[in-house]
Amino acid sequence: MNEVHNFSTLTLNLFLILQNATGFQCKVKKENSFDGEHSHHFTVKFSRHDPKEYTVNCDQPCTVLEAIKSTEKYKEKIKCADANIIMQLGKEDKESIVPTHFPCSCISDDECLIISCKKEKIEEAQEQQNKIIYPRDRYIVFFIDTIGGVNAKSKELFRSSVVKQYKTLCVYGEKGMTVEAALKRDGRFIDDLGKFELSDNKNPNILTDCTVTVDNLNQKSLKICLPLNKRKSDEKQQEKEGASNNLQNEHETRSVEDVVKQSGVSVKRAVEKSGSDNIDEIYEILRQQFPDLKKWMEERFSGNSYEEELTLRKEDFGKIQQSFSEVHRVRNLLKLGESVCKLIVKDVCQGTGFVLFDNFILTNAHLFENHIDVKKLQLDVDVWALFNYDDPEPDKNFYQFSCEKTLIDYNVELDYAILKLNPEGPSNKQRTSTRKIKVPPGLLKKFGPLPLNGEACIIGHPEGGLKKMDSTCIIEKEKRLKAINDNLQPYTNSKFIIQPIIQVLKAQSIENIMMGGRDAEKVVTYNTFMYHGSSGSPVFDALGRVVGLHSAGFTYDTSIFDPKRKESVIEYAHPLLTIFKKFVGNLVEKGKEQLLKKVEEEAKENKHLKEVLEAERANPEELMETNLV
Repeated sequence: MNEVHNFSTLTLNLFLILQNATGFQCKVKKENSFDGEHSHHFTVKFSRHDPKEYTVNCDQPCTVLEAIKSTEKYKEKIKCADANIIMQLGKEDKESIVPTHFPCSCISDDECLIISCKKEKIEEAQEQQNKIIYPRDRYIVFFIDTIGGVNAKSKELFRSSVVKQYKTLCVYGEKGMTVEAALKRDGRFIDDLGKFELSDNKNPNILTDCTVTVDNLNQKSLKICLPLNKRKSDEKQQEKEGASNNLQNEHETRSVEDVVKQSGVSVKRAVEKSGSDNIDEIYEILRQQFPDLKKWMEERFSGNSYEEELTLRKEDFGKIQQSFSEVHRVRNLLKLGESVCKLIVKDVCQGTGFVLFDNFILTNAHLFENHIDVKKLQLDVDVWALFNYDDPEPDKNFYQFSCEKTLIDYNVELDYAILKLNPEGPSNKQRTSTRKIKVPPGLLKKFGPLPLNGEACIIGHPEGGLKKMDSTCIIEKEKRLKAINDNLQPYTNSKFIIQPIIQVLKAQSIENIMMGGRDAEKVVTYNTFMYHGSSGSPVFDALGRVVGLHSAGFTYDTSIFDPKRKESVIEYAHPLLTIFKKFVGNLVEKGKEQLLKKVEEEAKENKHLKEVLEAERANPEELMETNLV
């Protein structure tokens, strides 16, 4: 049985373990399981005037935008930020639009969505990272006219006036959610709607207050109605709320334990839902789980099996330490690490890159997502490369180069981008010497084949900080599922934690790297602490060869009070020889002979690169399958 299937049934297996360990008779809810029952399809158009429709096959619960972007070719067609997207529901001329976080389960088979990109922000959606997508019968879907009702015809109701070009906004809410909460979560309405009502278009005398649940609004068309004097009404309401604030808090704050028991959600969500931050209560819930966890550990590791497992882990770690503790290896890596730079995409993100050759640097393409127009950085996007960023403050021995706007090469599927440093030279306000600073040596000549196993080392700038090294061990493709299970092991005893984690990992398409998955043979995997801000870092093997471009990890959030803190189950890199082959193929195809000669000169002492160059020169018309139309 292949690993894709194994991972798809991991949720069920974990619950069976939990049942055996605790005696808890649990049932896996249909809406949160991954047993393959969620399967439907719809189409998407990227222009109202384009007759072409593209099929989107959705086989897991997610938002409509996530479903569309799961296909790289479709993702590349979207040229703006998510917040600037308009999604029209159906082909009827400017009838209704849905938010980008609309549940895919609420889209009918063969329904068509038309995507448009706007210059201004359309929605301010709530955080969707841990959002659970339910089956259709758990949702209420209704329509709000873009023209207001009583006392609202001339009022600003939406973040962007662009939505008024359409007749209605399609809104959704889980059963039991209030109208007010549904519109606030939607993100397209202004924040200060205040107290309002919805009038039924079929019978305007039927009104629904914003504090009422959405349960009776399914498929209804409605208008927003405001009080006669909204400002005075709001002021009176605020005074009333302020006077009774303590009383309301007393009634509305529920215990975390009550919420957990009633709704079966994670401790984190229970804290948010109950409004309580009672630390003692939270610790007590966690303490209650400890005896069951201890019992489960004793059952799983009978006899001396735990010590044996621990010994195996120590042996693996010892091998890594041995390889990268030899002085000559460390000295070599430190020297090669001088070519690694911190990348700053101003006002967007930070990452890592390294010198390829001459003034060219290699990094990840996803750092520039939604900020590229036809392989050229948008005018308001500046990129800086900081070298020698090794010492803590107040030392400022680093120096930086700006990057040219035009990308030398760029590929979404292999997630790489090649930029050229500005020839005007480095900038360092602290530097008083007039000595010209050179770009460090390129690492292209050090490229090597991807090892199937063994030791590896990553050099980068995690979280945008100082340069760091992390020694790790390559996880063979046959062992990836076990590695993921091992990382999730601490949470398998809690049904409140493991279920959202599995869904988040599935939403990131983790099954693609499993045995039999789409990318199983295309990437190298490992575990590292460097999975934030390290995108674009070089991965070295035990011989000091550069073998991979660190690209991403599969992350999840288990923190109760710090939702920004992420953990990862596994990380991966793209093989550099594959990237090199694609780069050379593009140069040959576009006839860039001058640059190609520079590459050949740099690669002349590397047999692996020479083989790629000879193959591409011999077959200039052959394009790789990874090439995107």
